[in-house]
Parts: sequence; structure tokens; C-alpha cells
Amino acid sequence: MTSPQTPLPEESRKADKYIWAIYIALLAISIVELYSASSREVQASNIFGPVLRHGIMLLMGLGIAIGLSRIKFKWLIPITPAVVIFAVCIAFYVLFKGQIINGARRSMNFFGIGLQSAELLKLAVVLFIAYVVAFNQERKGVTTKGVIYCAAFVLLCSGLLFSQGLTNTLLLMSISGAMMLIGGIQFKKLGYVLLAYLLIGGAGVLYKTSHSTQSAEEVQLIAETGMNAAGEKATFDRSGTQMSRIKRWLGIGDSLPKYQQKITASNRQEMYSYMAQANGSWHGVLPGNSRETARLPLAFSDYIYAIIVEDWGFLGGFLLLALYLCLLGRAGVIAAKCRSAFPALLILGMAVMVVLQALFHMAIVTGLAPVSGQPLPLISKGGSSILVTSVAFGIMLSVSRTAAYKDDDTQEINAEIASLPSQLTAENPLS
Repeated sequence: MTSPQTPLPEESRKADKYIWAIYIALLAISIVELYSASSREVQASNIFGPVLRHGIMLLMGLGIAIGLSRIKFKWLIPITPAVVIFAVCIAFYVLFKGQIINGARRSMNFFGIGLQSAELLKLAVVLFIAYVVAFNQERKGVTTKGVIYCAAFVLLCSGLLFSQGLTNTLLLMSISGAMMLIGGIQFKKLGYVLLAYLLIGGAGVLYKTSHSTQSAEEVQLIAETGMNAAGEKATFDRSGTQMSRIKRWLGIGDSLPKYQQKITASNRQEMYSYMAQANGSWHGVLPGNSRETARLPLAFSDYIYAIIVEDWGFLGGFLLLALYLCLLGRAGVIAAKCRSAFPALLILGMAVMVVLQALFHMAIVTGLAPVSGQPLPLISKGGSSILVTSVAFGIMLSVSRTAAYKDDDTQEINAEIASLPSQLTAENPLS
């Protein structure tokens, strides 16, 4: 029986203040930059409309983060299968019956909130891999069975998102690869996993490209109106669009530098994004003074980082990047302290999910990667993206507060081991 003089970790330790500080800082930046990037909506409705709607979502996310931070991480174990099944079911529904956004089925309405299947599957992948890798720990790393389960689930989720574009597929594969590496997978097995991703993903791209039947005019019409020539709601075959974006990014067929190229319907997002970043220079023009927000499509979501750089300059953009990287670093410090594998994989997996998504967004906006849609976590306008990111922060805070550390009292460590299923008591592979 535990002595009253020896409190358990969740009773003596508060949620990590650095993770809380990063979360609150991102919320503040989100409010300011959403207002700055929403000039079109401000003109169409009223000055408070976009910010108010976004603020409500942020408050909901904050409530979720607070709630999760106050529970013990062990309670996530029994609900993990339910979350995974729910996310996969939503993804299947969206694949066939989802709402069409930008020419692809991406979301569904759930009690007034648009659920993006991609956001739910990212969370499901982290929970699933943390559970399976912790369950299948052995002295030499992760068992072959565990590696196969993880890779198969990621390929399933990637297939469900494939019609939406390549970015989310690549993001899922990147998250899973990072988590398996963190979990101690042997390099040989990781190589096989990456090879499987490459071969299966490449085969899917080749098949889709070779079976494309829509003309460029049809694709453009559906992308702009959501309707085909017959006036019916339709999705377009994104393979042609994806290939053209990759070719444009590589400079194939166009030797002119960016500043000499004409702005067309196909390149206007990236061109106006580059103009916004150039206008920001080193110091920025400050929020509310953006020149390009009225011309840049999706300035408040897929391209909000361009507006941030315009508002705050290169220095502001760099500091935001550093903020996300600090989250990853802090999560890594806490993960290394954890005694058990499951909480270590959980906190670091959630941080990897958030930070990799931010890096993908920034790479796309700055031209380091081909054009695609990827929200900036907690900052871009959105519903399910904000809520899922807040869930990730809440889980990280819960682990930081309730997980037993390696240097804790033996009684505290034994209490955690006793509270976890016997299959999830493996020692932390980061030790």
C-alpha cells in the first residue's frame, strides 16, 4: 500500500510549463495572424466574424487540452482502439460520401464541425504505433510482427488519403518512420518498411497517372467550381495536377526565374506567396498591413506562413520555426526521462506529428517542396485540425504530469508498472 508521505507522480508533478507556454504562444499567434490573413472574409462579412469563429475553435481546443492534461495517460490505452476504428471509419465514409473541397472528398459534417479525415488519421497513426511498438518491444528492438502491423496500418491509412493528394500520404509515412526509429526498430527492418512505402506508393502514383481520363480543362473547371461540364458535383483526378506541380517545382519546361514568370491560374498561389515573403523582408510590415493577403488564395489556411513572414519578416518566420522545434526538443527531453516505452512513444509521437506537419507547411510555402495543401498546426483556420492538434498537446501534457520517470522513487515506478497492462510495461527504448 502506498504511503501518504510518498505521492505518486500525478499528485506531485504539474504538467510541463514549457509545453504549456508553447501552446499558449501558438494560440496567440493564431488569433493575430488569422485576422491579418482574413481580409477577404472581413470585407465580405464583418471585421469580427472570421476572428470570432476561429476564436471559438481555439477555445474548444484549449478546453480539450486542459481536460486531457488532467487525466492519467494510462486511460488512453483502453480508448486507443476506439479512436483508431473511429478514424478509419470516418476516412472510409469521406472517401465515398465526403464533402468535396478543392476537387477532392476531404471531410464530413459532424455535429456542425467539419471533420477532416486526414487529421483524424494522423492522430490514429500515432496512437496505433505507440501502442503496437510498446507492445512488441524486445531486447534487440521491435519484433517483426510489430513492424508489419505498423507498416500495414500506415499503408491502409495512406491509401484512404491517396485521392486527396500526396502530401498527407507522405506525412503519415514520415510520422510512422520517425516513431518506429524512436521505438528502437532495427535499421534493416526500417529499410524494408521504407522500401515497401516507396514501391507501393510509387505503383499507386504510376497507376493513377496512367489511368487519368480528365482533360486539363475539366480539371480546371472542377477545381474552380466543384462542378463538371454537366453542372454536377464532381471530384477531379488529382494525378495530373500533382505531376504538373512537381514538374513546375523542378523547373521542367520553364527555364525562366520565378520573378520573370507570368502569374496564371495554375501558379498564382505560389507566386503571390513568394511576393508576400519578399515584401516582409527582414523585419516585416506588422499585422494588418499585409499587401498580398487580398490576392493570395487560402491565405488564412494553406498559405498562412507566407502572411506571417510578410507581417513579421524573416526573423518572425524563423522564430515561429524555432518555437515548433522547441516543442520537439522539450518532448524529447521528457520522453528520455520516462521509465516505460508507451508514455515515451506517446509524447514524442504527438510532438513529431505536430512538428512534421508544420515543417511540411513551411516547406511548401517557401518553395522547398511542391505546392500542396497542409495547414499550419494551431495557426491555420480550421476545425478538426485545431481540435486534433489540441488533443496532441493535451496528451503531451498528460504524459509530462503523470508518467513515472526513471529517477523517480522505486515505489512510484512500481505503481505505474502495476497500473499498466503487463504487455505495455516494457522499458523505455530511449534509455
